[in-house]
Amino acid sequence: MQEINTVILDKKQIAHKIKRIAYQIYETNVDEKEVVIAGIMANGFLLAKKIKVELEKISPIQVLLCEVVIDKKHPINEIKTSLKPEEYKNKSLLLVDDVLHSGTTLIYGVKHFLEVPLKQFKTAVLVDRNHKKYPIKADFKGISLSTSLNENVSVIFEKNNDRAILE
Repeated sequence: MQEINTVILDKKQIAHKIKRIAYQIYETNVDEKEVVIAGIMANGFLLAKKIKVELEKISPIQVLLCEVVIDKKHPINEIKTSLKPEEYKNKSLLLVDDVLHSGTTLIYGVKHFLEVPLKQFKTAVLVDRNHKKYPIKADFKGISLSTSLNENVSVIFEKNNDRAILE
């Protein structure tokens, strides 16, 4: 039996969602000169890079990118970041991931960044699945999607063919 994948967001819709998220970030950080966008490894980091491009197009805010490496199967393990804590200390920080499913990855990412004082801390996801087991929310999201627990959402970033699919 062949699996059927449903496209939730196509390339154009993803681009629109990213642009809207960038505007929301700008509105929230209008008085800031610099913002740190920390993307959770792989797709979260790719999404963070795309948000950075859009934010820099529409605002004078300088964006400092940070890659966050979390073992998604064992999030309690050490989390590594491409920036040192003193580089994001007392700054406005945005933690980005592609899909918010149970909230496990995002909550451990939040916990990591709370080790140092921040001026402001927000989260952003492209797809919010609404199946959280932790009290975490996305401040900025592309789309909220109610799915069954046995369905999976994948975000695929490919040249000229970005898409989010329901598997």
